[in-house]
Amino acid sequence: MTKNISIIALDGPAASGKSTLGRTLADSLGYLFFDTGIMYRAITWIALQHDMDLRDETAITELAQNAQIDIRPSSKDDGRACDVVIGEKDVTWDMRGDDVDANVSVVSAYAGVRKALSEHQRRIGLRGRVVMVGRDIGTVVLPEADLKIYLDASAEERAKRRYEEIIARGENADYDEILKKVIERDRIDSTRAVAPLRPADDAVIIDSDKMDAAQVFNHVLELCK
Repeated sequence: MTKNISIIALDGPAASGKSTLGRTLADSLGYLFFDTGIMYRAITWIALQHDMDLRDETAITELAQNAQIDIRPSSKDDGRACDVVIGEKDVTWDMRGDDVDANVSVVSAYAGVRKALSEHQRRIGLRGRVVMVGRDIGTVVLPEADLKIYLDASAEERAKRRYEEIIARGENADYDEILKKVIERDRIDSTRAVAPLRPADDAVIIDSDKMDAAQVFNHVLELCK
């Protein structure tokens, strides 16, 4: 790998395979895998621990601004992709509860929270040796990233993949309903006022419609060389 490629930004729409690619790539390079969505879970967890009113945007934004939050390489072989640390407390699994699941979308919708967490993400990303995954990494969080990847796929293909994942777990799924949600998520992400989803001008755009995960990984790994 070229020593100059220390910061890799990986963006793309929901269900495009970013997390799978990002983690595999980070493991291969020996880099930190940082899926930025976990920061919103962390802030939600803190707010719930303090019985805060999640509808109070000002208070939740202030919490996000002042939180002592860090993302570190995994310290335990228990399935985690990284350590999530608040202060000096490891909350990696604590924040995976149903209560966080039910409320994280409220917290992540606040513009002030997004701005504050972008600054935390940038602080961590600038350490280098990181594969950072999100929707605005190459455009907002780390515009100076050494390599920017925008992983795309049609809404139909992404819905199909998600449908197959659910069926493989032995659960029931409705493809048409999943497709509807994917399209709506795309609309929200691409039209929001703060950091809308779009590829950076200098990003390498990869259409994975006709590629499997291994082919995408090998293509990106070649870009790192």
